[in-house]
Amino acid sequence: MAKDFIGYQALTDSALRGVVRDALRRIEKSGLIGAHHFYLTFKTHFEGVDIPDFLKEQYPDEMTIIIQHQYWALKVKDDYFEVTLTFKKLPAPLHIPFNALTAFFDPGVQFGLQFRSEGEAGKTGPMMVPPSEPVGEPTPQPEPTAEKPAPAPGEVVSLDSFRKK
Repeated sequence: MAKDFIGYQALTDSALRGVVRDALRRIEKSGLIGAHHFYLTFKTHFEGVDIPDFLKEQYPDEMTIIIQHQYWALKVKDDYFEVTLTFKKLPAPLHIPFNALTAFFDPGVQFGLQFRSEGEAGKTGPMMVPPSEPVGEPTPQPEPTAEKPAPAPGEVVSLDSFRKK
């Protein structure tokens, strides 16, 4: 394969990090709407990352945070964002450069991105993936219901299938 002198992979990563930045800017201004919430995975020792020491010790390589119900002081700049989350019931300010991100996922709409780190030149580019295991306080999830799936359009069904027993 020919050498890429333009650097398409870096351009793509930069553009997709801009998607994350713009999504965070929207919730900075108006808060989370609907089912949207964000899982953000980042390298904890990346240059410019500023998190409490106990988190760096607990997550020496990578960490996933959730921005959903309880977050404060979200500030989004061109190259980084800041947010305060609680860990062990204590507020912790986080400063995370966008270049430290390795994954972004919004499970409310099943949208996600994974970013390559600088040392992964031979791998494929950003792609949609589920996040790694998040940290912090778990969020209660609704119990799945045992409802029957809706019939396909045009399918003839018996009314008995909809009656409670």
